Amino acid sequence: MDQPTQPIQPDLQEPPAGKPPIKKRFTRKQIILYSSLGVFLIFASVAAYYIYSIYSFAGKIYVDPANNQPDVVLPTDGSAPTPMAVIEPPEWDGDERINILLLGGDSRGVKSKAKPRSDTMILVSIDPVDKSTHLFSLLRDTYVSIPQRGSNRLNAAIAFGGPLLAMETVHNLLDLPIHYYVYTDFEGFISLIDELGGIDFEVDKNMRRTDNRDDPKYNINLEKGLQHLDGLTALQYVRYRSDAMSDFARSERQRKFLTAIASKLKSTTSLFKLPQLLNGVAPYIETNIPPGDLLKLARLGMQLDTSNLGGIQIPQMNAFRNEIIDGMDVLVPDTEKVRIYIKEQLAGETTANLNH
Repeated sequence: MDQPTQPIQPDLQEPPAGKPPIKKRFTRKQIILYSSLGVFLIFASVAAYYIYSIYSFAGKIYVDPANNQPDVVLPTDGSAPTPMAVIEPPEWDGDERINILLLGGDSRGVKSKAKPRSDTMILVSIDPVDKSTHLFSLLRDTYVSIPQRGSNRLNAAIAFGGPLLAMETVHNLLDLPIHYYVYTDFEGFISLIDELGGIDFEVDKNMRRTDNRDDPKYNINLEKGLQHLDGLTALQYVRYRSDAMSDFARSERQRKFLTAIASKLKSTTSLFKLPQLLNGVAPYIETNIPPGDLLKLARLGMQLDTSNLGGIQIPQMNAFRNEIIDGMDVLVPDTEKVRIYIKEQLAGETTANLNH
């Protein structure tokens, strides 16, 4: 009798004892692809976090122009008050030259919510096309016409009507559009430098100044030479004007120090600390730059050459005369010379529209 046929069993060869099954290997192209994707996701996440930090910061410091000006400007001649028009700058498209007025106030002894006279006024003019930047240091003793307030020193404009009146006054003086302002005070400046970890800077001379009427921390005591300046000593440096050239020399020192700040802000270390830095200075800054435009400016700022910012004193040396008016030592500008000079400076390097 035939034996029943046994089913053929498949030859299942077990791997040798102690050896794991062979795993599928990634090809070199797959490794490069996945690694690149991982790096991209990391950079995208970091970029998103930084953009969020800047946008959040912009929202904290933004002040709507409609809610940040007095209802009226009080005239000096006894006539009826004049309502102030709401100034709402158009959205910046990132292509036209943009002019931003930096205002540094000395708020010591000033009532809450009131604006002090400006201790520093600098107009920053940026051409986004050729990436050039000009700094115009506006001398605070310049004698100007302040709308609805008569003639006075330039630094009185912010005290009379806030940053928007200061913008209008500077516009009338220079015949340039002033798109935005950024305002801070001594504490804001100190906070910024401290958040940056201080700045190594060459102090050009020994600086000494004591005022018994003031808080001792604002006394000036700096040695000539390379110094590591923290917030308070940096403030001493940019405020010092007890020399023969007074405000003229001080404006040049401020320009040089702004260049140093810009360079430090663009350093790798500062970029890593950017969210912390922005949170630290936000309580001391206000601006009418909308968050969207501030984000554009932040991107543009990384492309600008800030190694040697062009600095110009306004009014320039041949465009004013010294006078005493109403007991005030003032600089009476030759307005026509000032306007021609500024436009020549800008036109020499710009490809953007000056009068947008």
